[in-house]
Amino acid sequence: MSATNFPGVRWRGHWVAPDVPQFSIDPASVGSDLAPAGFSRAHFRRVVDLTEVPPRVPLRVSADSRYVLWVNDVEVGRGPIRSQPRRLRYDEYDIAAHLQPGPNAVAALVTYYGHPNSFWQPAASSGLMGRDVQLVLEADLGDHWLVTDDRWRTLRSRAWRTLDAGTALDGVPIELLDARELDPDWTAPGFDDSSWPTATVLKASHDGALGESRPPLDPYGAMLPRGIGTLGGPRIAAPALTVRKAPVVADLPDHPAERLVRQLREAGPARTAQLPLTVDRGTDETTLVTVDFGRIVAGHVELEVDAPPGVRLDLFYQESAHYDAVTGPVDSAPRSSASYITRGSADHYQAIDLNGLRQLFLLIPAGSGTVTVRQVAVREHHYPFTGGATFESSDPELDRLYRAGIRTTELNSFDSFTDCPTREQRAWVGDGVVHQMVHLTTNEDWRLARNYVTLGASPRPDGMLPMSVAGEIEYRGGYTIPDWALHWIHAVWNQYRHDGDKAATLALLPIVERVLRWYEPYIDENGTLTDVPEWNLIDWSSVFSNGRSSLITGLWARGLAEYAEMAGWLGNTASAGWARERWEQARTGYADFWDPDRGSYVDHILDGKRMPALSQAAGAVAIVSGLAPADRHAGIIDVITDPSRLVVRSWIGGADGGYDMTKIVEHSQGIYRIGWDPDREIVLAEPFFSYVVHDAVAAAGKAHRLPDLLRRWSQFLHDGFDTFGECWGWGTPVHAWSSTPTKDLIWYVLGVTPGTPGYTTVRIAPRPGALQRLSGAVPTPHGLVRVEVDDGKVRVDSPVPVHFIAPTGNEVSAPAGHSEFTL
Repeated sequence: MSATNFPGVRWRGHWVAPDVPQFSIDPASVGSDLAPAGFSRAHFRRVVDLTEVPPRVPLRVSADSRYVLWVNDVEVGRGPIRSQPRRLRYDEYDIAAHLQPGPNAVAALVTYYGHPNSFWQPAASSGLMGRDVQLVLEADLGDHWLVTDDRWRTLRSRAWRTLDAGTALDGVPIELLDARELDPDWTAPGFDDSSWPTATVLKASHDGALGESRPPLDPYGAMLPRGIGTLGGPRIAAPALTVRKAPVVADLPDHPAERLVRQLREAGPARTAQLPLTVDRGTDETTLVTVDFGRIVAGHVELEVDAPPGVRLDLFYQESAHYDAVTGPVDSAPRSSASYITRGSADHYQAIDLNGLRQLFLLIPAGSGTVTVRQVAVREHHYPFTGGATFESSDPELDRLYRAGIRTTELNSFDSFTDCPTREQRAWVGDGVVHQMVHLTTNEDWRLARNYVTLGASPRPDGMLPMSVAGEIEYRGGYTIPDWALHWIHAVWNQYRHDGDKAATLALLPIVERVLRWYEPYIDENGTLTDVPEWNLIDWSSVFSNGRSSLITGLWARGLAEYAEMAGWLGNTASAGWARERWEQARTGYADFWDPDRGSYVDHILDGKRMPALSQAAGAVAIVSGLAPADRHAGIIDVITDPSRLVVRSWIGGADGGYDMTKIVEHSQGIYRIGWDPDREIVLAEPFFSYVVHDAVAAAGKAHRLPDLLRRWSQFLHDGFDTFGECWGWGTPVHAWSSTPTKDLIWYVLGVTPGTPGYTTVRIAPRPGALQRLSGAVPTPHGLVRVEVDDGKVRVDSPVPVHFIAPTGNEVSAPAGHSEFTL
């Protein structure tokens, strides 16, 4: 598909909607005439007759908020991907393979979420436009066009309702489906939709709109192409299940998760069972079915049952391998769940929104008649890792860590990078830098990595980025995590180094500069940053960012250096000079953070006094920013990786594996519970900030130590889990910000990085440490770079010229093709 399928800017299809309220244009209106509608799902259909099917039928479609598209009862696609409303995306498909001579049904189910959630935010509506369910579609049928207009049939569904996700940890809306209100044949050509109303064509009503109903229109603008690949994955059937009985608990709430938890607390002993499972129901007990998929899976839950009509089946999803409904941890346990009421025939539930889970709990209520559970499955739906990237070594543990980082990232690669599939599913602008690096090193399709950068480029009016984008956090415009924008700048730099795309870099640099300039009011007389407001998270480890901060200053200085490099590459000497000047000022004042007795940098200075806390993070940022003199680098790494000094501490982590709400409240009020000796001990970075630590290890010339440092991540791979958890000892078991081992093994152990922007040359610097052999294939825009290291010999096959750097520092260049070197 290409732009030639749909030339010009103006669409042929009209924005259409189901029933709309009465509305009169107010000539003095400046928008937001009507309040946004609440949650709703609506069916759209159009039947077209074809005498013959063209060889190609390009179709493009978008909706607010999300659609599922069928052609002749076959699902074609889902979208649009998450975005800010004024950068709404559309999808393109070739539907020729799904068409047939005669009648053809094109059908869409469109969801409007109503209230902002973790992956969607409402548009700034004007009149009827941008406040409720709406769809736009057009398809070239050869001799004529199929477009959305008032010939379409539409019906606002009564089958679905929703519950708010609840806490900030629960990002996905709760889906409750009454299948008695949903005809399973509604997407088929032969379905009789004659009783459905016709669609309403929505016309823009603001000044200057001229009554137009076709894109481009406010509040969505021209709309942008999807820009990423198609999500998918295998269908994973329930491997095994257990069954328990429980007495009926009276007065259960409506929330499916709460219903399950209350019944689970009363459940008796478990017995193993197989599908299909037939339950002869009684009036005095419920049946609780538990499915353990053995690892985290993410996608659309499916349930197929035979049951009388009107039986409410509740589903509850858990990330834990050993969930205990009695002991919790309740405060941080996600409440992802759903409910399905049977129609009595063709009862096959397929979730609209996706969930991540390891265990699925099913509540079969008391009542009369039998219920047979035929299938329980998850149809995985995530971004594909394609191509021939590999890593293998003589150490199976490291190979396992490489694969675990990919799997963890895969389970957080949907229509954007997310933090965790089992909880929030938010697009955090800082977290995604690790996902990006995993994609750049292991996936030949870099489109989602690019999309992460452009999606995050959505600054507030003051120039700072929201901490999470395309969701309720950005929509509300509240406080942010400023240092998350500094990690986003690092991602812009990563993309420039890998892609070498001048147009893309040029478009992003003004936003980068605004972020960096946001910090200028907080520059003190020493050139460092002091008393920076909002949530300076840095890391989940117990670090200090208040007062005069080495951590914030160091991350900012890294951003200044990277911005100066990119601006200079593009010929913007004035901006590059400004950034270098600010960096030089910071370097001068940064010396105040140096602790000569311990050989590293402290976290902060308060009232002119250097405070004793000296974290692993502080030493790392001193190196990656370039602010620490090069002759100190090796010594800093020795200090901050000394196991006799390292301790694991977090301001918010709980002893039960969840969040400690008391500690969180205390920390927000400036109460620091220091449970270590800050004069002697060093707080270990949590998995996220470890990416910076490992960058520092490599920059200090100690990349050969990384294989041993990475082994700490093996603690996550237990009880069947093949993903990395959020933190050391607590948090979700599947958090992609923890996936740095995968990129470390490629960049620093195998030693493959861009030699010049766009990989026009490749830098090869293997540091195998004690490994006897290793090999890998690494994606570039020009093809795979293959490296083998065995018995001190390095063999390289590269589509671009090679710059080899030996551990001694000796450098050798070689042309593209096959070359060999000696370590």
